[in-house]
Amino acid sequence: MSEVNIAKRKDKCENCTKQCNKKQSDDGANSKQTTEDVNGQVNEGSQLLLSACLSCDGCLSEEDSLKISQQSLEEVERVLALNKRCDVSKHKVLVASVCPQSLPFFAVKFGLDITEAAHKLCSFLKSLGVQYVFDTTLAAGFSILESQKEFIQRYRRRNHDSHALPMFTSSCPGWIRYSERVLGSLVTPHICTARSPQQIMGCLVKDYFSKQQKLSPEKVYHVVVAPCFDKKLEAVREEFYNSLLETRDVDCVLTSGEIYYLMEKRKVSVEELDSLPLDQVLGEAGDVALVRHDGKGSEGFLEHVFKHAAKELFGLDVQEITYKTLRNRDFQEVTLERDGETLLQFAAVYGFRNIQTLVHRIRKGRVPYQLVEVLSCPGGCLSGRGQAESEAGGRVDKALVQQMEEAYSSLPVRLPEVNPTLHTLYQDWLQGQDSLQANKQLHTEYRNQSQIHAQPPHMQW
Repeated sequence: MSEVNIAKRKDKCENCTKQCNKKQSDDGANSKQTTEDVNGQVNEGSQLLLSACLSCDGCLSEEDSLKISQQSLEEVERVLALNKRCDVSKHKVLVASVCPQSLPFFAVKFGLDITEAAHKLCSFLKSLGVQYVFDTTLAAGFSILESQKEFIQRYRRRNHDSHALPMFTSSCPGWIRYSERVLGSLVTPHICTARSPQQIMGCLVKDYFSKQQKLSPEKVYHVVVAPCFDKKLEAVREEFYNSLLETRDVDCVLTSGEIYYLMEKRKVSVEELDSLPLDQVLGEAGDVALVRHDGKGSEGFLEHVFKHAAKELFGLDVQEITYKTLRNRDFQEVTLERDGETLLQFAAVYGFRNIQTLVHRIRKGRVPYQLVEVLSCPGGCLSGRGQAESEAGGRVDKALVQQMEEAYSSLPVRLPEVNPTLHTLYQDWLQGQDSLQANKQLHTEYRNQSQIHAQPPHMQW
């Protein structure tokens, strides 16, 4: 996260106490107003908006702030500079993994289709000194398959486990951080334990790929290119750090915008770049066509789990999913019915305002859904502030997002179930789909951290 961005975010708050009772100074958020709080009481005075909580770094420890400050272009350039020196003991193999939601950004900026833009991006990264450039769609496939399996397990124990359903998706670090620090045990037992695509990619690079290359994990420096600043927070989580080897699964997250800024800073034109195909984790020769998963602007966890559950639980083959818009285009639901009976009801909830509505309903016990795909950014991952913010800053560039959506939808959809590379890796890397190794590398747990961050007394829902 850049210093400028951190400063801009911290300007939103005048003060942050241990109870996270922030008084906002921007956008008139500290004006007098009357609203219903989480307990149904009516409070007057300054209100804490969920958007401010998720976008503020005021509750980060000094250690957290230091770790995030190292997620920067300067740090990557420092590693690259060390590689150019003669001290081989300090050399590292640089690996970059690019999120599929970042590729449409470069396609629009370069004025190319996604495949050609990916080749140009690969060429630029390798010109810097990066040795391997991967696409994280493979890791997303693992995350989707594990989420599908976990949902089926949760559904089957729903009658004797009050925490089984609803299941919340776990790929959005802004949502996860808010759940752990503020909502606590109300939500954390319901969060899917499958790691996000970013962190599965981290395991794939630092465990499987490094072994294939006969490298110790700490000799690999892994950079992820992502559409979202919050992915930096995810990379520094304690459970994704190997204290024995002193290495992280993901060493540094750079946003799409930061990479594009670096290109501008170095005055690199797209025309002068070669077209280099992305590398493959299994080392296959030749270019492999880029694909995406179901979903308009994200990895499509809802759609994949919905179709899988319909088939696995009820023997129904769902080809197309029809979304019903509720409050707005970022609060939609999907229903599976048979003979007038509702079998499944899922929801996609994107953006701060809709998350407020969701949590308000959770507290009142009015959530009819078995699964909710939750993302902090309105419109999904394509709208991540690391690539969709206008040049003026502070607002999403809607025209850019629309162009990215069109570019993203041009990619063909491929079900992870039919990806032979995934099946090979399940056997060669993880010793099977239900092995202890698969559980260790593909899952994590989310903890209630709200004991020291009591429920804010003036939270606006």
